[in-house]
Amino acid sequence: MPYDQLKLENQLCHRLYMASNSIARAYREPLTELNITYPQYVVMMALWEQDEITIAELLAKTAVDGGAMTQILKKMSDKGLLEIIKDEQDKRKRLVQLTQQGQALKKKAANIPQQIKCSFTSIDSGQVEQLMQLLDLVVDDLSVKELSVKELAE
Repeated sequence: MPYDQLKLENQLCHRLYMASNSIARAYREPLTELNITYPQYVVMMALWEQDEITIAELLAKTAVDGGAMTQILKKMSDKGLLEIIKDEQDKRKRLVQLTQQGQALKKKAANIPQQIKCSFTSIDSGQVEQLMQLLDLVVDDLSVKELSVKELAE
């Protein structure tokens, strides 16, 4: 059939979309208990890994869109989880720093990855690792393509 390529069942991207939505739903309950959203959780994980980093470093670590990051940081600052401070070495730069409340949230969030991992009952840890590697390839391929399109537009 000439239009088989348009069937949803033949779409890799639609499967990724469905998986993304399912994962977001799986995280909803544990993150609601922490009063944070999944994008805020991603930012918190990056900051728990390395605190007091520039906004540019945070954007690179999380791959969150710059406009969205502004809103995320504002909401998290309003919740008392982090603060934006001036870099002492370069006053033009802003650093994102966890507050004590933000640091304390790490202990409450410690079991979330295991909770979510337990939801994956049909795939083993080796398959999870393979999936992560494949998704990294997808992201890398699409990022290279996105850069090429931007370069052509300039």
